[in-house]
Amino acid sequence: MDHKHHPGGCGPIHCPPSFAPTQYDPGTVDPPQTAVKTTYFPHVVQHVHPTHTVNVNKHVYTHQHYFPHTESCINECCEQHVFCGAPVNPCCPPMPPRPFGF
Repeated sequence: MDHKHHPGGCGPIHCPPSFAPTQYDPGTVDPPQTAVKTTYFPHVVQHVHPTHTVNVNKHVYTHQHYFPHTESCINECCEQHVFCGAPVNPCCPPMPPRPFGF
């Protein structure tokens, strides 16, 4: 930086400052900040879950089978009449012997 030197080697002379009227520049507007306010509205939704009971009465029949048994006895009787020769007829002459099968 190039400083100008005044004669006698002294720096610049400063005067007391003065104040000009305040100037207003156009303002800047920031985007709004968002604030969230939450309001809850309670709702009641009823859910009806009906039940039903069916009572079943079962009749169980037990069939019992019996097989009674009786026993009987039959006594049979047979007769044989065996002729061991012919009686002698005193009035008839004796018969000659017959061949086998007659």
